[in-house]
Parts: sequence; C-alpha cells; structure tokens
Amino acid sequence: MNKMVFKILGFFSGAFAGMLASAIVKKLWQVTPGEDEAPDATDTRRSWGEILSAAALQGAIFAVIRAAVDRATATGAEKLTGEQPGDAVKRERGEKVTK
Repeated sequence: MNKMVFKILGFFSGAFAGMLASAIVKKLWQVTPGEDEAPDATDTRRSWGEILSAAALQGAIFAVIRAAVDRATATGAEKLTGEQPGDAVKRERGEKVTK
C-alpha cells in the first residue's frame, strides 16, 4: 500500500513539476530583450547558440524543480505512511532499514 501511495503522489507531483518548470521558463524568456518565447529546436532562423542556450536553461530549470518536487513528495509520503519511500528497496537488498 505504501508503494502505491508514493506512486500516486509521484505521478501528480511530476505533472505539477512539469507545468511549474514550463511556466518559469516562459516567464524568464519573456524578460529577454526582443523575445516572447523560447526558440524551438527546429526553427532554422535561430542560431545554434540560441537553440542550445534555450535548451540548457529549460533543462536546468526542469531538473531543479523536479528534484525539489520529488523531495517534497518523498517527505509527504513518509509522513503519510510512516516509511521512507526507499525502505522497500533497502529491504529487498537485505540492507538495514533505519527508523
């Protein structure tokens, strides 16, 4: 049951993280001079530098947001179930589980 709770929380938090990261990238790109949206990788009118910079920015923001949301989800799941989400994995490996 605990694993199911974590999976459900993870699903919804992942969707939330994606939407939040997209909104942050969109807002950040709007403050750049002369641009309203990040360039698409297939936009051949844009330079390689613009395309790769946009992709790096999007990736970094998404990774930070996703890590923060995953951590919050794990903490929430632990409070709901009384177990850390990784405890099941530790038990399967025969490792000691600390409380």
